[in-house]
Amino acid sequence: MLRLSRTWRGPRGPFGSPAPSFSGAPVAPSSGGRGNAEPRPLPLSYTLLDGEATLPAVVFLHGLFGSKTNFSSVAKAVAQQTGRRVLTVDARNHGDSPHSPDASYEAMSQDLQDLLPQLGLVPSVLVGHSMGGKTAMLMALQRPDLVERLMAVDISPVATTSVSHFAAYMTAMKAIVIPQKLPRSQARKLADEQLRPVVQDMAVRQFLLTNLVEVDGHFSWRVNLDALAQHLDQIMTFPPQQQAYPGPALFLLGGNSEFVQPSHHPEIRRLFPQAQMQTVPNAGHWVHADRPQDFMAAIRSFLA
Repeated sequence: MLRLSRTWRGPRGPFGSPAPSFSGAPVAPSSGGRGNAEPRPLPLSYTLLDGEATLPAVVFLHGLFGSKTNFSSVAKAVAQQTGRRVLTVDARNHGDSPHSPDASYEAMSQDLQDLLPQLGLVPSVLVGHSMGGKTAMLMALQRPDLVERLMAVDISPVATTSVSHFAAYMTAMKAIVIPQKLPRSQARKLADEQLRPVVQDMAVRQFLLTNLVEVDGHFSWRVNLDALAQHLDQIMTFPPQQQAYPGPALFLLGGNSEFVQPSHHPEIRRLFPQAQMQTVPNAGHWVHADRPQDFMAAIRSFLA
């Protein structure tokens, strides 16, 4: 299987110069997404698995604090089982993609509207979890011509503030202190201990700690905590939309999750009139991690 990767590299290495604060970040230029009609797209980091060019590609979009590696095993399975091209992408301010003060859904949608045609992957199947699901929904509503079908994983086009602990996670991550020149294993253990009082779920801590990186002996978060914290209220809501997306859509929900409520269904139906709802039993918000086989079965069925 042919695998193509592109990782954004700043002028001074993969994460920019070592930052003075723990949550320091590489920054790419941005219009801010406010003064201009459209935000300026950023060159996202991605991995593309080769497949049959006549079939719509499958594009995986991760959630807040995630990265393209969240879907690595699923992406390989989809490529092998369906013969399709499969793209995993780091959103701006996440993974190996550049950082920007603009963390809006309009900006994240614009990044994809720029990238997918460049790669010859339109129209494509968008599979987005949480924040990535909202990015996928907005892109489908803005540019339905670029989206063959849409799968939103445990998220809806409605505000989800009441059920998230993301603000507390960010505060805990920003407060971490790690001495320089520690071995990575010790640094990770120390960070885990400092997160534990706030992030009691070990699986969630392990997920957050995938963002801990070391550059020249200095440990920092590769997610842009400052921009994400500033935009968190925006990330938890959804930009108001009028036009519906006419294509097929699947809303895959975690049976143990409270992110999508019955009260959200009317807005889902209004914006996505072809939407199907499917619940995965015994899955929380991270459906693909909790029930990977059920997640794969849902994707295969939706593609068929």
